[in-house]
Amino acid sequence: MPPAAPELISPRSPRVAAARRLAKRNFRGKERLFLAEGPQAVREAAGYGDTLVELFATVEAAERYADIIGAARDAGARVHLADEQVIEDISTTVTPQGLVGVCRFLDTPFDAILAARPKLVAVLAHVRDPGNAGTVLRCADAAGAEAVVLTDASVDLYNPKAVRASVGSLFHLPVAVGVPVERAVAGLRDAGVRVLAADGAGEADLDTELDAGTMGGPTAWVFGNEAWGLPEETRALADAVLRVPIHGKAESLNLATAAAVCLYASARAQRAAGGCRSVTES
Repeated sequence: MPPAAPELISPRSPRVAAARRLAKRNFRGKERLFLAEGPQAVREAAGYGDTLVELFATVEAAERYADIIGAARDAGARVHLADEQVIEDISTTVTPQGLVGVCRFLDTPFDAILAARPKLVAVLAHVRDPGNAGTVLRCADAAGAEAVVLTDASVDLYNPKAVRASVGSLFHLPVAVGVPVERAVAGLRDAGVRVLAADGAGEADLDTELDAGTMGGPTAWVFGNEAWGLPEETRALADAVLRVPIHGKAESLNLATAAAVCLYASARAQRAAGGCRSVTES
């Protein structure tokens, strides 16, 4: 494989310093750039239009992941060979995997999500843990959701931990950020989407709703904070508040697990006979 540069990039390079600063939210917001670390995230970024701007790779990683290096070049990204110390300086992980990409922000305007008439949406309201946010995004992607919405009270989508936890799903489906929860619920309802809030104190449970056959239409699930769930004013906005039934002795489910159960329940109902008519149908 031809070298990406005639020599290793210097640790004192302005490019390295600029990438290092993206570990901080204020610099990410100012530059509208974020870090994608590891082969899976970088591979997805390289295949997503012109999202990947730069790629730093150790010589070993460049040889091992030659296909990713080639895809990055084809996407127009600048590729820099770097020693392990440079990668460690840029990376936010304890054990870097030799590839760190610099990517453009890729969030989608909320109005564009509504215009696409989605049938399954995850809304993260008051979710503060970046690992949970990324994992719910990954669950939504796996369940076939068509969008994710992060409210203005939720964590930064581009937090490195959230990006890692999404395992590339960040590049697979539209994500809107900074949307007030009231606007999110009202907009989705106006688009013909039924809004369900997931909460352990829900007046009905998921099994009952499934048995009633009422979950086949377009649905948005609202998920709340990891520690205290959804505030009363947010629950009041939903069409229904449902709890995931606990059939065993577990005290509760964590956020990401509950989100996976709810999203897959909706996906299954929508794929059943007669489920999920287009919202444009009468």
